[in-house]
Amino acid sequence: MDIAGHYNFWVAIAIMMIGLYPVIAKPNLVKKVIGLGIFQTGLFLFYISMGKIDGGTAPVHFPPAARHPQNYTNPIPTALILTGIVVAVATMAVALALVVNIKRAYGTIEMDEVEEIDHRDDQR
Repeated sequence: MDIAGHYNFWVAIAIMMIGLYPVIAKPNLVKKVIGLGIFQTGLFLFYISMGKIDGGTAPVHFPPAARHPQNYTNPIPTALILTGIVVAVATMAVALALVVNIKRAYGTIEMDEVEEIDHRDDQR
């Protein structure tokens, strides 16, 4: 197995790690939502790369003499990723709406400040 021949997998993993960093390390909620979006993009690229076959064609109807089933690219990963993109956009919209509501309620979008305000309110 040639590692250099699978550069698209390495790029997808690098994009996922770039997106995972703000989710773990940044206290800003908007940065976390953007990081999740970047992570999802890397994940989509990874799954689409897995579904690609070198030399494969679209699985369309050919005359019986011209059929070569081993040369078809599987369309299911691409279709699933299209659905995943729609879900990801909807999830990001809900997450950003929640961030707006947190900003209205607490006056900040920094997670550590929100936790501090909650802790202060719990002690009262």
